[in-house]
Amino acid sequence: MKKVMKLLAFCLLLAVAARAQTKSFTVGAVRADAGTKASGFLEVPAIPGKDEGTRIPVTVIQGAKPGPVLGLVAGTHGYEYSPIVAMQRLPAKVNPKELSGTVIIVHVANMPSFLGRTIYYSPVDGKNLNRVYPGKPDGTISERIANMITREVVEKSDYLADLHCGDGNEWLRPYSYWMTSGTPEVNEKSKAMAVAFGLDHIVIDNDRTKDPANSVYTSNTAITRGKPSITTETGGMGRVDTDGADLAEAGVFNLLRHFKMLPDEPRRAKKVVWIDKNEVLRSPETGTFHSRVAPGQTVAQGALLGILTDFFGNTVAEIRAPLAGEILYVVATPPVSKGEPLAMVGHAKSN
Repeated sequence: MKKVMKLLAFCLLLAVAARAQTKSFTVGAVRADAGTKASGFLEVPAIPGKDEGTRIPVTVIQGAKPGPVLGLVAGTHGYEYSPIVAMQRLPAKVNPKELSGTVIIVHVANMPSFLGRTIYYSPVDGKNLNRVYPGKPDGTISERIANMITREVVEKSDYLADLHCGDGNEWLRPYSYWMTSGTPEVNEKSKAMAVAFGLDHIVIDNDRTKDPANSVYTSNTAITRGKPSITTETGGMGRVDTDGADLAEAGVFNLLRHFKMLPDEPRRAKKVVWIDKNEVLRSPETGTFHSRVAPGQTVAQGALLGILTDFFGNTVAEIRAPLAGEILYVVATPPVSKGEPLAMVGHAKSN
């Protein structure tokens, strides 16, 4: 009798799980039933006298089987095309009838920047979307986008990947960020995500705020809400190159395998280089920057990274490496404004 009761209880649990997964999953007005996918827009309403609002294209893939919810955000910076292209390709390559769990895809988080072809900042409010999280429902356009993504994507996900590449002015070697601003459990799961994504360089980022009310960054918004998350960088210079898009796509499939949402194991890098120290060099003045290094290049402390000139070609400053390490990205187009990034140098952790 006890065996029969245990069997009935097990069958009941399976039935409950099956019913739970057959429920639809909704992001804004976009609804997908089990075993289907759906696309549409998150509408960010206009504020009269302030701006015209915007819309955020999203796709929901609701698996036929139960599993976690993975949020994928592309286009936080609108000139970062590689992950945008990768996430346009993804829905056609994921069969919801074979999927366990749910995938939320934000195709272009920052439509004003994407359509305006701007680096870093929105052409509407001049703000960097990846510096205003968790946003405000009545704020500027960037703050309202952040608020919408926080409510409809971050808070509905179990895990999140914020997919970036070098902006339209940045020449970059692929790498991921592992942020340690969560609980020990969340941090370990985020670390496992970074390894599973498959890029061979991972930056250890210990400097993010732990305040969920001022989380600043997309990934950090998830982490400070108890949801493991990573940020990835593949591609750059405003190019729609296959390498950057392919790396982003492959990394997402690795995450789906890592979370057992799809069969097989993720294809991890054979060896991971952990970047335990890094520094972003910023321009001391507005002018033109002439790089003397390339991504992936190893430099000594004090090595010349580039020359900053005024608009007449006169040298304003020599930009030198503050530490020995590897160039993770460098600005490869001339115009720079005071305070903007010029290059990032990362130091590899000793084994």
